[in-house]
Amino acid sequence: MSGIIGKKVGMTSIFDGTGKNIPCTVIEAGPCVVTQIKSVDTDGYSSVQLAYGEKKEKNTSGPLKGHFQKAGTTPKRKLVEFKSFEDQKSLGDTVTVEIFAEGDFVDVVGTSKGKGFQGVVKRHGFGGVGMQTHGQHNRLRAPGSLGASSWPSRVFKGMRMAGQMGNERVKVQNLEVLKVYADQNLIVVKGSIPGAKGSMVIVDK
Repeated sequence: MSGIIGKKVGMTSIFDGTGKNIPCTVIEAGPCVVTQIKSVDTDGYSSVQLAYGEKKEKNTSGPLKGHFQKAGTTPKRKLVEFKSFEDQKSLGDTVTVEIFAEGDFVDVVGTSKGKGFQGVVKRHGFGGVGMQTHGQHNRLRAPGSLGASSWPSRVFKGMRMAGQMGNERVKVQNLEVLKVYADQNLIVVKGSIPGAKGSMVIVDK
């Protein structure tokens, strides 16, 4: 499974041959440098480690500086391992968007936007206000009855309640690659992907 590390640029839309307007996301992917080759003999499994994004040397730890120097590259921000890479890679090789072609289908992994502490209406889609569900009648957006009484005298794990929302690892599968701009290191995929503009994403082929 080949892949690349990139950055979400933002969303736009394009027209297909029939005149249909298709929403899509632009990803700046690569170029990524191969910083480590893992094998079954030395590591117990095989994978290719890629690095992306420039990082200041003063903000890089000593061990990582040596790690990047061994690969013959400058310090990078993001390191990701890909198992079963399609092509044979060597230390210091560069991976670009040219591994993708129009019509390919990819999986994109990103970190969703953090929403902070949210209530049950926004976080879980409770009725609230007009629908007044879950044992309430005049408290608008409150969660209402939790169901627990003298037994079990506690709240069951997994109960849908208010809490931290977003800022989670999310994978969106089977997105079609609509355009590949190799000269600008850009790919355009159909639909939306998780994360804010400028956030790091992983694209698996």
